[in-house]
Amino acid sequence: MVALNQLTVVTGILVTNLVNYSFANYGEDAWRWMFGLGVVPSALFFLGALGLPESPRWLAKVGKKEAALKILKRFGGVVFANQSLTQIESTLSNSVQKTTYSELFKKGVFAAILIGIGLAVFQQLSGINTVFNYAPKIFQSVGASQDDQLLQTVFIGGVNLIFTIAAMLLVDKLGRKPLMLFGFGGLAVLYLVIVQLLASSSATVTYYLLAAIGVYAMSLAPVTWVLISEIFPNKVRGKATSVAVMSLWAAYFLLVFSFPFYLKNLKMLPFISMPLFVWQDLYLCSLR
Repeated sequence: MVALNQLTVVTGILVTNLVNYSFANYGEDAWRWMFGLGVVPSALFFLGALGLPESPRWLAKVGKKEAALKILKRFGGVVFANQSLTQIESTLSNSVQKTTYSELFKKGVFAAILIGIGLAVFQQLSGINTVFNYAPKIFQSVGASQDDQLLQTVFIGGVNLIFTIAAMLLVDKLGRKPLMLFGFGGLAVLYLVIVQLLASSSATVTYYLLAAIGVYAMSLAPVTWVLISEIFPNKVRGKATSVAVMSLWAAYFLLVFSFPFYLKNLKMLPFISMPLFVWQDLYLCSLR
């Protein structure tokens, strides 16, 4: 289910890339259409949320048993509703005490928190979101036209979708750790090649960038979220997950917003920090 969430995200990215590419020849105002059309899915999301039921688990937690039962009946009937509510109440009874963030520092929990934060942060510091956010700038550096730059984002979205599906098929068969090792190791090797090709402005860098996207989509992208949802004790899972996710987006912020600074002030090609990603990924891959 967690990997399925990632699938819907990358599907949305691909649709957005296709829409943006359709406006490639609309002139200087094309970006306004690309940006403005975001109102359509946003409005649909808003309308859909109006009819979105409340979480039965939350309703049961705050003592609104009948409301929880009513919602569960809508999805699976009376028998399903009663069984589900019994299971919910059973899990809630094991965690009746209100948790605080201070409990995250307790022995046996703090180690898991550090692991969760590490997974989240290094997923972003692997650097691949530089490609997602600055693809046109990167392809411009190797001589691609504006039309080709947008077309490459479509290819990136397509590869991202295909390999996310592959990850969903493999995550339970191969396990979490093998996929994570494959992701960090694969990216490290590909980055070594990409750095050299970018330095020589070779157009063949496109194939290696797409390969890096595929490796990331099949490993770090979905599996990190799966691990974050699994490794924390039930009692503190909500707060622990929030800390890990906050760390992930903080690392994303640092990665994405530092890129223009590197590009402008160091006067170097995109992926100025990629050597760091190479050694980091090789190190993580070597861990057992």
